[in-house]
Amino acid sequence: MKMISENKCFGGTQGVYTHASAATGCDMTFGLFLPDEARDGPVPLLWYLSGLTCTHENAMVKAGAQGWAAEQGIALVFPDTSPRGEGVADDEAYDLGQGAGFYIDATEAPWAPHFRMQSYILDELPQLLGAEFPIDPARQSITGHSMGGHGALTLSVKAPGRFRSVSAFSPICNPLGGEWGQKQFKAYLGDVDKGRDHDASLLIEANGLDIPILIDTGTEDQFANHLRTEALAEVLALRRLEATVRLQKGYDHSYFFVSTFMEDHVSFHAEALYA
Repeated sequence: MKMISENKCFGGTQGVYTHASAATGCDMTFGLFLPDEARDGPVPLLWYLSGLTCTHENAMVKAGAQGWAAEQGIALVFPDTSPRGEGVADDEAYDLGQGAGFYIDATEAPWAPHFRMQSYILDELPQLLGAEFPIDPARQSITGHSMGGHGALTLSVKAPGRFRSVSAFSPICNPLGGEWGQKQFKAYLGDVDKGRDHDASLLIEANGLDIPILIDTGTEDQFANHLRTEALAEVLALRRLEATVRLQKGYDHSYFFVSTFMEDHVSFHAEALYA
């Protein structure tokens, strides 16, 4: 692992690091905020998964999360959204290839050798963080925005017991019912129907999700037809799950929206992480 930068931040440290990834077969970069409490021992960890076209840097710079995490003594990790670099497959479209990993493991050429973001987030990066930093592996929660919200919800179902709580800003809730998902599942998995195993609404309907859930979506979100919040809300109600789904009046899909409600989400996770 190589340190790219470390900066004092709200009494703690905001770092950026790169490492050779076995899961993705290329170098991967991530941001990690450690609160001041990390100097005295392991701290809880909140994962933030970013959306389409983003890198590790977008939320790290724009979400305003570090100050709220510092108040709660929580670490934040900001992984990249996909593999990158020479030899890594890409596409001219913004919603496929580099910047659009969708937090799944691809099985089809030319994506399969590198596009293994599910394995990277659930297996490799947690092991690296636990080995290199004062992180408490028993206290983890997860959040994300848009494609990252899809990742937060689906990975929570796929890794029962891993996360104490899950939240999402404008998540892609039902990709098989909208445009964001079908194209990617066809490319990465070879068959749109195989996306059933990566659709938050279908996964939760089939398996449930026994942790606190918080969803925020803006009423003026310009991608509402792609997100299908209503499909997830219906499933949560049918399953009688502990969940809060909020439609925030006048807000759109931007980081202005995310930063506005970040305090709520960090506090929500802090309650679960310190329970």
